[in-house]
Amino acid sequence: MNGASTIDGRLLGCVLAGGESKRFGTDKAMALLDGRTLLDRAVATLAAVCDAVVVAGRAQAPVRCVADWPQAGQGPLGGLAGALRDARTGEFAAVLTIGVDSIGLPDDFPAVLSPGPACLAAQPVVGLWPVSTLAVLEAILTGGERRSMLHFAERAGARLVEIANPPANINTPEDLARIVRDRG
Repeated sequence: MNGASTIDGRLLGCVLAGGESKRFGTDKAMALLDGRTLLDRAVATLAAVCDAVVVAGRAQAPVRCVADWPQAGQGPLGGLAGALRDARTGEFAAVLTIGVDSIGLPDDFPAVLSPGPACLAAQPVVGLWPVSTLAVLEAILTGGERRSMLHFAERAGARLVEIANPPANINTPEDLARIVRDRG
């Protein structure tokens, strides 16, 4: 594992990329930033710090894809559940998640989130989730509980981590244009 030495055991990285991109208007994962798709950038971010990387919520990606669980349309929780189930069978200790649009993560974000469970308060899709949290997530997804990352974080006993400069969250083409302009 590269750069995440504070995490005990093998770490599976997961890009949560199953959103419908309604506000973006086209497939956000394929949008370009500095000549690379957001999906390629997210995969590279996780590949630098994880033992393996998967993409949840897509049929095609530059790395292996995992299906949302229990079915598509569950939002980031379904992608995380699919990744945690995959991690359990692959003997990983935890899953490090980011959104396909999580731009500007600090280099030390795995260490900032360790020990898990933990997520960024400003963007809870960026999180470190031990495989042991899977039972809580499955109960949420198969029961009548509220289906949100923050609710899951609370039920899993996750720390909500504040950082000085939270990553950008790209929901619209204007958000992406603003990032390009600010980098400019």
